[in-house]
Amino acid sequence: MTVGNPTENTGAERPAKAMGRGEGLSDSRGFDWRDPWRLGKRIKHILPRSLLGRALLIMVMPLILVQIITAWVFYDRHFDYITDNLARALASEIAVVTEHLLREEDPAKRQEIFNLHGNLLWMKLSFKQHETLPPDHATRKGYMVRKLRRALNRRVSFNVSIDSEQAGQNVVVFVQMLDGVLRAEIHRERLFNSTSDLFVIWMVGSSILFFGVATMFMRNQVRPIRRLARAAERFGKGRDTPSFTPEGATEVRQAAAAFIQMRDRIRRQMRQRTEMLAGVSHDLRTPLTRMKLSLALIGDGPELKELRSDLVEMERMIEGYLAFARGEGSEAMRPTSLGDLLSEVVEQTQRELANQQGKTLDVHIEEQVSLPLRRNSMRRCLQNLVSNALRYGDNVSIRLGREGPHVVLVIDDDGPGIPEEMREDVFKPFFRLDTSRNPETGGTGLGLTIARDAVRSHGGDVRLEASPLGGLRVRLRVPV
Repeated sequence: MTVGNPTENTGAERPAKAMGRGEGLSDSRGFDWRDPWRLGKRIKHILPRSLLGRALLIMVMPLILVQIITAWVFYDRHFDYITDNLARALASEIAVVTEHLLREEDPAKRQEIFNLHGNLLWMKLSFKQHETLPPDHATRKGYMVRKLRRALNRRVSFNVSIDSEQAGQNVVVFVQMLDGVLRAEIHRERLFNSTSDLFVIWMVGSSILFFGVATMFMRNQVRPIRRLARAAERFGKGRDTPSFTPEGATEVRQAAAAFIQMRDRIRRQMRQRTEMLAGVSHDLRTPLTRMKLSLALIGDGPELKELRSDLVEMERMIEGYLAFARGEGSEAMRPTSLGDLLSEVVEQTQRELANQQGKTLDVHIEEQVSLPLRRNSMRRCLQNLVSNALRYGDNVSIRLGREGPHVVLVIDDDGPGIPEEMREDVFKPFFRLDTSRNPETGGTGLGLTIARDAVRSHGGDVRLEASPLGGLRVRLRVPV
């Protein structure tokens, strides 16, 4: 036996998945959004898979739609209406100033008009004679500037120019009069309604607050479901769940109560089976012991030798039947190194094969992993698998390693193998594959059944595949 780096990976090559409709599409082929089936597959792939994510999506999507509709109505109706009214009011005020300027040519009178309107209308007015209209500096034509320009063109009968870039927080309107240019500087607040900012702040703030509260609430609702899933997973792996109690919503409590009833019923049936088999074992072994004692007292003889052989065979068959029926029994799970357990089984098997020529056994243990196991049950499983491979093959290779959350044991032999269509049948109790296995080798047809039963009681499984050596590959997976 050799322990070290493997020469072969424990993971078998996965066959390429056949492409079905809507699957395996590469980017070069493009995506036809007109195909509703593929569109549904794409949307399903994007949507969250967890219950928490889907519940939040159900609550958030209507909220987003309501906010979009509200924002559209607000900006299309209210904001547009208010901004348009502000722009028209400002344009009307500038039109009034221009009319007063046309009637007064005296500079002193004009200055009084500027002071009066400037104080009342919150704008800075000035007039430069013999000046021409400056170029338009409203290069970044925002929504409010467009509204103001449209209103000025309707209210003022002179050419206008707007500067929204060089005045900081102010907007400057220039009006080309007959004898000069009127300059009106207005603060942006006169064109902007502050309620729009408050509306956006309240809308976004309330949405974030709602999302946070909904997330905390949904986490509390999902937590009991996760605890139920973990409890079911632990029970499926054969581990105890003493602290699990029903909690959460009514439906979750009902599911948890049903799980507890199922768990107790399965445990009760297992306990009753173990107690019954203990009595059956005692009742069967007692007459066998008396028969062996009687044969020992009679003496030796050719006919007695065959009888003793039959008695040994009967005892071995009864042990096999009891081992199968006993299953995992009441053995407790303890942290065990699967690599050490495999090494013990291999050493015992090598001692038994010391007198057999032509049998080779190659073992590679990649990593020592300790996990909760029923030691006797798993030892019986490994013994059945290793001895089964050595019985039908001359060269056996064993690889033990870790693949993600599982410990994987791969056993390859160069024996006759098993046809693919019959690889599941051999796990049935008392099934013997006479067409591919030599019936003279003995056996009760329970070896692989006991092995799979033991592994599944730990939450794992045993699969049969074609071996690269030409025989059978046994793949055992146990969750860590």
